[in-house]
Amino acid sequence: MSSSLQSILGAEPLAAFENPGSVARGLPGKAYTSEAFFALENERLFAASWVFAGFAHELARAGDAVPVTVAGQPVLLLRDAEERIRAFHNVCRHRCLKLVDTPGNVGRAVRCPYHSWAYGLDGALLAAPYFGGPEPRAAPPGFDREQHGLVPARSAVWHDWSFADRTGGAPPLDDFVAPLQDRLEGIDLTLMRHLVTIDLGEVAANWKLLMENFIEPYHVQFVHPTTTEQPLTDHYTVNDPGCLGCAVDVSGDAKRENTLSADSRYLTLFPNFVFGLYLPDQIGVHLNVPLAPDRTLQRRAIYSLDPERLPADRAEKLAKLWRDVHLEDHAICERLQKGRVSDAAAAGGVLSPVWEDSVRSFQELVIRRLQ
Repeated sequence: MSSSLQSILGAEPLAAFENPGSVARGLPGKAYTSEAFFALENERLFAASWVFAGFAHELARAGDAVPVTVAGQPVLLLRDAEERIRAFHNVCRHRCLKLVDTPGNVGRAVRCPYHSWAYGLDGALLAAPYFGGPEPRAAPPGFDREQHGLVPARSAVWHDWSFADRTGGAPPLDDFVAPLQDRLEGIDLTLMRHLVTIDLGEVAANWKLLMENFIEPYHVQFVHPTTTEQPLTDHYTVNDPGCLGCAVDVSGDAKRENTLSADSRYLTLFPNFVFGLYLPDQIGVHLNVPLAPDRTLQRRAIYSLDPERLPADRAEKLAKLWRDVHLEDHAICERLQKGRVSDAAAAGGVLSPVWEDSVRSFQELVIRRLQ
């Protein structure tokens, strides 16, 4: 066991987590509140994983750029001249200024506002004006422009979802997404059409609490009694290697647009990709961006699988419904966060072996990556 984990979480709480009985304990409270634990997650967990970073449809044209945060560091998603989405460290190579601060189109080059260093859409340094003297193109002796382009980060796109692997240690993306794809039972994701994105802002809760809340079905009938009609007995957990979550199957005559009572799959890819399938024709994907031990930025994109043109007001109705559901979840997760500072939370609480086995697997992945 990592001595750094012991020093952060405490030897006894960590030992209790590592030695589950018939009812396993959850992660110690400090896993959700400690700055040191959060730093370790950025260093060891997010840095060498496929981190879900953004939506490809938001980079529709060459030159479109979206600043994101990956493993606690500024990264830039950029559509290049060949229509590929690239990822770069969002830092000028001159004085290390954050290059792009808001989404937009940069034209043919990313230009630093400080001293006007310019980079092509492929990351190459195009200009470093006056760097070597009073002439615009002057360069210091021995300065090699080719060695001072933007620092790339490994990136890939799966359907509408952009992933970044900051240090290059993750497996091939096809292998990463395969366990989730296997759970889609022949659903053709190429039919997806983006309907609406809901910006949910900052949630005052650790990113893991939002992930765990999505993974387990135990809370649904208690937290969402007015927005869903999904009794617990209709649910089952999904605890596959590489894909964690839950699902619900209900009869066809119960599928109504004003509730979430369709056959549903709530699936995740570790660490932060969240995919909801709501048959017959709806998909929802969450983007959870960890900002601090107690703050997470959240957005949700909603897609349709229906090839027919949908009523104009459907996106608006879905956005309202899902915003209401998220606000219910946020209220719970923020109270979970507040509870984690208590001494009574040091040992981590307990997990249902029936309804929270996939949560336990998620937490084991966290610890394993940090060891």
